[in-house]
Amino acid sequence: MVLADGATGTNYFLAGLGAGEPPEFWNVDRPEEVLGLHRRFIAAGAEIILSNSFGCNRHRLKLHKAEDRVYELAKRAAELARQAADATARSVVVAGSVGPTGELFVPMGELTHDAAVESFTEQMRGLRDGGADVAWIETMSSAEELSAAAEASIKVGLAYVVTCSFDTAGRTMMGMLPDELDRILAGQPLAPLAIGANCGVGAPDILVTLLAMQKATHPLVVKGNCGIPHFQGTECVYSGTPEQMARYATLAIDAGARIVGGCCGTTPEHLAAMRAAIDAHVRGQRPTIETVVREVGPLTNAAPSATIARPARRSRS
Repeated sequence: MVLADGATGTNYFLAGLGAGEPPEFWNVDRPEEVLGLHRRFIAAGAEIILSNSFGCNRHRLKLHKAEDRVYELAKRAAELARQAADATARSVVVAGSVGPTGELFVPMGELTHDAAVESFTEQMRGLRDGGADVAWIETMSSAEELSAAAEASIKVGLAYVVTCSFDTAGRTMMGMLPDELDRILAGQPLAPLAIGANCGVGAPDILVTLLAMQKATHPLVVKGNCGIPHFQGTECVYSGTPEQMARYATLAIDAGARIVGGCCGTTPEHLAAMRAAIDAHVRGQRPTIETVVREVGPLTNAAPSATIARPARRSRS
């Protein structure tokens, strides 16, 4: 089992990132903050770290009049992650984070397949040239977009991982179900290293999504949010405790995940608790939904029950 890192943006907010400020600008403006977070996640036990490049595509950066800086910022993001990884004695994989463009595909919007591939290719060239080992295509919601990102990754010679956010009644925002990823990626000339889920609406829900992916033919990855965000005064905080995230990690292993990490709200302290729990864990039987709810917390929304092969009554906890 491999431990991936935790959140990027929410940890930068704690370090002073302003609302609406692109985290990718910090690769140039505040590189020590970026390096520092990578180092803290590595010290907590992460074996995969994601570069600070989630929104580093021309469509998102044009909102800040920086669409001509895609390659520069992506390359620098990978370089900083590479620097942190290479400074440790153990092996740490640098994954180039690639998030969605924020655009809708035709006919609902104006983004075409070719334009999406071109946009992702520009970003991934920077990640590759900066030293990324793999493209980490994450938080996807449409089949068209994840296919375009996979195509771009193959085009630049990077192996890739794909995760989607199943945060809308167990589907992605554009309607994909957890068990559809294998089929959607089947036509690619190079298969993904792993597929799975990230972000969403909390650790219990992403575990249910993982259960719905049990027939996948690729290794599975989950990077769940650290609880649910809520306001304490003017500050947005996540409800998940280190103990909750530790239990989420061990249940994810029991549910079949090969890579486990955290997403929004997950700090190095949460990740350290996950590392300790994973190292002490002896794999048990596949959890049921009832087990997830009892041990990690209530569901916010869940994958439709029809997509989950429930174990026989006698095997339930």
